[in-house]
Amino acid sequence: MMKQLVVLSGKGGTGKTTVAAALAPLASREVSVVLADADVDASNLELLLAPTAREEHPFMAGEVGVIDPEQCEGCGICMDACRFDAIECPANAGPSGTCRIDPIACEGCAACQYACPLGSIRMEPVQSGVWFRSDTRFGPLFHARLFAGRENSGKLVTVVKQKAGELAAASGATLVLVDGPPGIGCPVISAISGADLALIVAEPTISGEQDLERVLGVAKHFCVPSAVVINKADLNPARAGAIESFCEVREVAVLGRVPYDPVVTESIVQGLPLTEFRDNALTETLVRIWHRLRDSLQPTQGVGETGPGLRLVPSGPGSTR
Repeated sequence: MMKQLVVLSGKGGTGKTTVAAALAPLASREVSVVLADADVDASNLELLLAPTAREEHPFMAGEVGVIDPEQCEGCGICMDACRFDAIECPANAGPSGTCRIDPIACEGCAACQYACPLGSIRMEPVQSGVWFRSDTRFGPLFHARLFAGRENSGKLVTVVKQKAGELAAASGATLVLVDGPPGIGCPVISAISGADLALIVAEPTISGEQDLERVLGVAKHFCVPSAVVINKADLNPARAGAIESFCEVREVAVLGRVPYDPVVTESIVQGLPLTEFRDNALTETLVRIWHRLRDSLQPTQGVGETGPGLRLVPSGPGSTR
């Protein structure tokens, strides 16, 4: 049965992508994997997995207004209707004497289209990004790039995950490993939707604990089981202990404390996942985390009408269920 694991964090820079990339080689040695980089606003999993692009597709989202210059008489009604100052009319529109819509400033609300008495304005779909299917040493990778200034990143996350899930189902892959976006916004909601387990990477700081609480709240709201990894835990052991206590109260498993190691920077410079780059105490910790994740994603029997559940194994204080 295919399972979906999404790696999340309360903010950027916690080591989420580093952990996700490190899990890819470990998982691919034991099961068939499809990878997805759902952090479409700052996609960088590819930097560590060295993919070879196979397909590129446009991502269309939203609309912008377009004025037909042959029909427009420059009356300015559309400019008055626009709340975003995206339209210029005769005095500033140049020698043509017709109005012009700035596609960057246009928000696609279509107020101008409804206001135009001549019907000279139409709404056209706009390309907001691209998504890719690539090959890696560890399995197919779906990733995307959202264009600067474009919205609807949650929709692009959905496309990336949907394509990964479709390929996994068609090929019989066992695991979809998703590098999710940071935070708790719409892209995170799209990334966590349908997941079997959310692995949350937290930092041993006060703000890291607060970020963790927010992400756990999102996962709980969508009934997605969660587990936690504390990254760079040895930089602040007291705060790491506080996070473990926090998780214990909430019955969330802490699967491991990942130590700080400059080798992380070296592996990133070389463009390699940690678990391929070097064997040391850090990679041994990541291997143990993967083993616990693998066990956690095993189906359980007899869990009622909802079908197979997840057997989540406690790690130290606390457990996930």
